[in-house]
This record gives sequence, C-alpha cells and structure tokens, in this order.
Amino acid sequence: MFDRLEGDGSLERESRTIDIVRRIGVITPKRVSLKTHPIEKPVSVFNPTFLIRDDEILIYARTVLGYFTYSSVIAEIRVDLDDLNRLSEMEHEAEIKIFPDNRYDVWGVEDPRIVEIDGKMLITYCGRTVNYFDQTVWVERTLPITAVLNEGWKKICVHRLPKELRSFVISDKDAFLFKTKRGLKLFHRLHMRDNKFYLVVSDLEKDMEDGKLREMVVKNTAIAMEPEPFEEKIGWSTPPVRIGNHYILFLHGVDREMKRYKVFAVSMDSKLGLEAVTPFYIMEPREIYEIYGDRPYAIFPCGAQKIDDRIIISYGAGDSVIAFGEIDVDELLSILDI
Repeated sequence: MFDRLEGDGSLERESRTIDIVRRIGVITPKRVSLKTHPIEKPVSVFNPTFLIRDDEILIYARTVLGYFTYSSVIAEIRVDLDDLNRLSEMEHEAEIKIFPDNRYDVWGVEDPRIVEIDGKMLITYCGRTVNYFDQTVWVERTLPITAVLNEGWKKICVHRLPKELRSFVISDKDAFLFKTKRGLKLFHRLHMRDNKFYLVVSDLEKDMEDGKLREMVVKNTAIAMEPEPFEEKIGWSTPPVRIGNHYILFLHGVDREMKRYKVFAVSMDSKLGLEAVTPFYIMEPREIYEIYGDRPYAIFPCGAQKIDDRIIISYGAGDSVIAFGEIDVDELLSILDI
C-alpha cells in the first residue's frame, strides 16, 4: 500500500531500557488555573508541546475539564526559562487557545506538536472527528489538523489521504509538520482497516493558506520504520531536533504484554533517510506520576528543543500531568553511534 523511506531498514532494537532522561519537574492540574472559564481547575493537563522564544517557554498542553467524553482543548502556559527547574513548585495560569469547533475535531483537540517554519508558528494536533463515537462509522475517527498563529490560532487545514484510501483509515494521529529541502512533510501514524499501525511520512502542497479551514490531500506516503515483534505499535513523538548534520527524533513504542509506553530515538539525514536508532529504549515509566494516572504506564513526549549541551523534552505522564526532562546530547549521540 505504501512505499518506504530511504535509509537502513535493518536497524533493530531490543526489549530493554537504559533510562538516560533526568526528570526536571511536573505541572499538575491543581497548580493550573484556567483563564476566562468558570471551571477554574482542569481535571488533567498532559501531552504538552513547547517552544522557547525570548527566554520564555510557551507550553501548549492537552487539557481536559471532565471525564464524560474526555473531550480536550489545547491551553497555553507561559513559563520563564529560568524557572524550568521550579515547575513543580509554581502556580500556573493557562489560557485556552484551540478548542473543538468543526466536524473534524468536534469531540476534542488532542496531542499538539508545535514547529516554527519560515517564521510562522504552526501547531498540528489530533482532531476527534464526528465519527469518533459513532460505532456504525469505523472510518477516519481522528485526523491531523494544522493551525497557524496569526492574530490568534487559526485552523488552516485538515490532512487526509487520497479519496481511494480514506475508507481504509480508522485513525490518523501523532502528526507534525517539518520542512526539508524536498519540501513540506507531514509525519503521522496511520491505523488502517487491516488493524495495523503504520509510521509514515507524506508530502504536502508547498503552501498552506492562512484562510479558512480546508482539506489538504497528502501524497507519496512512505513507511519510515516498523514496530519490533515485542511492540503493539510505534508512533512519532517529537518534531526533529537538529544537531550538526543530523535530525534527532523521539518516538514512543507500546509493548504487547503490559501496553506500557516507552521512548526511543532515531537519527535522520537531511533527506529523511534513517541513519541510526537507539538499540534499546532510553526512557520508560519509573516515577509514580508516570506509572499511575488516568492511563497507567504512559509517557508521551510531544516537544523537544536543544539548549546548550542538552535536549529538553516535554511529555505527558499517566495522561494526567505535564512533565519535563533533559537528555545529555553527547550521551545520546554515543548511543546512536553517530
């Protein structure tokens, strides 16, 4: 059904973990107050992405107010970079920036990934479509949607496969944009009618207009890599971090036995050829807030950025709290052997 990306398809991983992530801190729902909403405290804030601008961390997190449908919004939290190591001690104010308002995301906006392309800030998130709770329509239950910051966040496109393939798509998640020398790409993870999960990269049109929300058909979808036999599925976690001539991406894998989320990393070249993969997981749930929450044993990175000799990652823990960690760049490159 799909072609494959260039690169070494023989790279293998083992079902073991050497955890190299130093935990920095967490933001819990009790320490978050929502602006302009009469329900001041969310029941959960998690799966955050972030961008550092002018010594300020802009955090965009999936935010849930109640458990009936678990419908989400995306809220913004701003933190001074100097306060990164004090996250757990602070009180935080959040403002809802992106919320459900159309047939592609009416049941929730989830799991944002933010990137900056050509001076524009873009968030791609998972939209729960009108089909999400309809048991008679098992097609396109979720789709990736991109919003641009232009006097507020404006939704500009929903990404869909070509018409002849849409009836085979159960869901499309874990998406973000990335600009390469070969054009604009959409990284995403498909769940198809054969009940398999496909980690893929697709081509996009060159320009996305800042007007009304419109459909954008992806092209040349190619498989990046396959899960290992011990994994139920793998998915993209963070947009690429550039280190020298390499692009480092973090991914998550879900093990078949316990359904635990774990993290590994890959290196890609400028043409998105797969260069290297960590031969084992580099992070797994170990703290109590990662082991126990609305979704036990879940760590779900959505943001990464290099600062000096370390990579800061943001992730959801237990589907309940926002968490941050850091990775030593040299240690990671040594494991990747690049």
